[in-house]
Amino acid sequence: MNLTELNKIAAAMVAPGKGILAADESSGTIKKRFDAIGVESTETNRRDYREMLFRSKEAMSQYISGVILYDETIWQDAKDGTPLVKLIEQSGAIPGIKVDEGTQALPMCPGELVTVGLDKLAERLKKYYDRGARFAKWRAVIDIGSGIPSMTAISVNAHALARYAALCQAAQIVPIVEPEVLMDGDHDIDRCFEVTSRVLNMTFQELRVQRVALEGMVLKPNMAVSGKKCAKQASVEEVAEKTIRLLKACVPAAVPGIAFLSGGQSDQEATAHLNAMHKLGPLPWGLTFSYGRALQAAPQKAWSGKAENVAAGQRAFSHRARMNGLASKGEWQSSLEQKAA
Repeated sequence: MNLTELNKIAAAMVAPGKGILAADESSGTIKKRFDAIGVESTETNRRDYREMLFRSKEAMSQYISGVILYDETIWQDAKDGTPLVKLIEQSGAIPGIKVDEGTQALPMCPGELVTVGLDKLAERLKKYYDRGARFAKWRAVIDIGSGIPSMTAISVNAHALARYAALCQAAQIVPIVEPEVLMDGDHDIDRCFEVTSRVLNMTFQELRVQRVALEGMVLKPNMAVSGKKCAKQASVEEVAEKTIRLLKACVPAAVPGIAFLSGGQSDQEATAHLNAMHKLGPLPWGLTFSYGRALQAAPQKAWSGKAENVAAGQRAFSHRARMNGLASKGEWQSSLEQKAA
């Protein structure tokens, strides 16, 4: 393991003004997104859509540091035969790969899940590295509800995240460690804070036990937010303050950077929250975005599967990428959204 090189890549992934595009939706998830815009989810349409994003010169060169790919996408070539990973590299961004294989029910823990995919991961990582991937992602899912999460669910998912991270670093790949506490319930922000604190503490405990070099990883956590069904939604300022307090208490300064997931927030909510956090600096780590839907909903709608809409889709993507790039430096203003509307 060359830790200097891993640290260099991790730092580039969270460079000021740039963030990570999560284009790693599973076939099932992207089908739902395409259904919403009336596009059939064929391999060709998925390729064309992602090629549109990766050829968005302004967004990719100025605001996107890396792209998380799905297994199908990393092996695909663009219409002209150029591997999609090469398009990403040519823009100056870093190709990455989602390596978990989804979730299964956790035995003895009703309503809870464990992420799977560690079997043969070492072999898969070598193939991904040879294809051009320099970072990877593994997502653990922790739900909040009546009597959950259990310590069992937190522990087994943290253990799997750390095993994955160690395998990545052994393969000279930077691991994105993603323990996501879902925002689907009716819990308030303080319950989210408490659960996320437990999850992060257990995750870093496991990372240390399994000898993962913190300097060669990126954390992808949820923000401290109210559940979607909670009657009282926390303000932008409260989300920012509590998230930063949580991270300072749980995330060692050795970690080069934190790239938030959007987790079901609207486009502008995710941008506003990230921007507000940068008003609370200085921070011990880089702080940026790793958004999927919050970067892609607008370009998907603008594109709608039509070749004549590619330029409009790229403009929509560039706008959202720029807004989040500004937010990752604390320079975003809501008036910038109105001007572009």
